[in-house]
Order: sequence, then structure tokens, then C-alpha cells
Amino acid sequence: MSYHIGVDLGGSSVKAVAITGEGRRLAERNVDFDTAERMQWADCVSSIVGELEAEQGRAADGIGLSAPGLAAKAGRSIACMPGRLEGLVGLDWTDFLKRERLVSVLNDGHAALLGEAWLGAGRGAEDLFMLTLGTGVGGAAMVDGNLLLGHIGRAGHLGHVSLDPDGEPDICGTPASLEIAIGNCTIEERTQGRFKTTHDLIAAHDSGDAFASEIWLKSVRDLAVGIGGLINVLDPEVVIVGGGISRAGDALFGPLREHLNAVEWRPTGQQVRVVPAELGEFAGACGAARRAASGL
Repeated sequence: MSYHIGVDLGGSSVKAVAITGEGRRLAERNVDFDTAERMQWADCVSSIVGELEAEQGRAADGIGLSAPGLAAKAGRSIACMPGRLEGLVGLDWTDFLKRERLVSVLNDGHAALLGEAWLGAGRGAEDLFMLTLGTGVGGAAMVDGNLLLGHIGRAGHLGHVSLDPDGEPDICGTPASLEIAIGNCTIEERTQGRFKTTHDLIAAHDSGDAFASEIWLKSVRDLAVGIGGLINVLDPEVVIVGGGISRAGDALFGPLREHLNAVEWRPTGQQVRVVPAELGEFAGACGAARRAASGL
């Protein structure tokens, strides 16, 4: 039976799946590693791949790996990832895992969208984009069935679009970016120190805290404005919202859809579907496997 392995290397854990071409998961792993131990994450990936192949009784037909940062053009490594996972940049995964066939490497946001387009909330759509709301705001886009990569692999960094040219810059230098507006990285600043996480802010909003509601609903409106602008650029059939903040459910999607009613351009009456991601923490691993199966 043909199967592929998809590996998603995160900031503190490795998630992996062994999966058939029809999308049936044969096995999965979610293993933490010690960020203080240099390159332990790499050994963790190698160990997991070995375990999955031993369970299936033969080598995988291909391996895909997703990781934070910009993937190199050749698809063998991560070319740029400042500040985290020392040793990741330039590591040739095909060589490291001792494979004859290319281990296809791609950005984690790109991989998550591929997974959702294959098996999740984007099934059947060819024009879509995804935003992941967490510490920051990640993203990826697909147009006419093709994943947008761009000249240096930068395409899809949707969290770094500007909502106000006079605002403070984010980590990419973008003033008043979407990431600043709703990312957990700015929650203390946006709430004047009252809340340490977005989940705390949402809980207070749900309990009727007027201050929390004001801050949260402004953040959601900013998100709607950002999505509205991206809809005009990418013309998607569906927008997928994932990441930890997306688990707020109606507290997020209710006001988000209301604000989109005001800001989304619908020239033919066509309303873009805005839906929560479905694959959870294994979206990136599924997308990495899909990439490997495509031979890219």
C-alpha cells in the first residue's frame, strides 16, 4: 500500500502523519522536544520517521516536511528563519534523513493550507486563503489550484499587511499590521496590561466585561477589514481561519461575519465563505505529506 509521511516542525514539538493518497491516516505522532538542546528537534524528526516506517513495515513512498521560515527555492531546506531553531537554516533534509528521493520542504503556513485544501475546510475549492491566528498571524493563499509561493517564498505572509500607514511597525517593518491588530503578541499592549492572553480577553468579553468587549470587537473589526482587502486581491471562494484564537467559535465568527457584511465587496452578490479550519494541529503534517505525494 502506498503511503507518505508528512512532518510539521513547530517551535517546541514535532507532529507527523503516515497517510495514504486517499487521505487515510495510518498513524500519527505529536512529540515535544527540548528547545534548550541544540538540534534535538532534528533528531526528533529522524526518530519519528523511523518509527512510522517501522510500523508500516516498509519505507514511505515520500516524505514532506514543513517548518517556520522561508523555504529554499530547491525545496530541500529552510533558507531564512531568524531567531529560532538554531541549525535549521540551510539544513538539507534529504541528506539529513539519508533519502534518495527529495524530502520536500515548505513553509508551515503553506503546508497548513495544503492540508486544509486537501482534507479540511477547503476541500473542493481552488481559490482560497488561510489565516492562522495565534501568537502572530500566519497565512497562505491558493489561486487556480496553485499554492502561491512568490519569488523568494515570501507569498502568503498575510498577517503583515498594513491597516494604517501611520501605525507602529511589526517585526517585518509593516506599520499597524493585521498581526498587531489581533495577534496574541500584542495583547498586553492593546489591553493596557489587563490581559495576558487573547483567551483571557475573550473569556472576559463573554462574561460581559465592557472594556474587554470594546478591545475584542475592535480587534475583530480590524480582522474583517484585513480579510476584506485580501478578498479584493485574491478573489477566493473560501477563507479559512485557523490557529488558537479561531477556537473562540461564535465569539469570533459572529462579529467577524457582521463586520464583513459592511466591508466585503460583493459585486455579483457573491459572498465569500469564511469558515474555521478543520484539521487542527495536524494540518501542516497533512499538507507536507500532500506536497511529497505531488512530487514537488
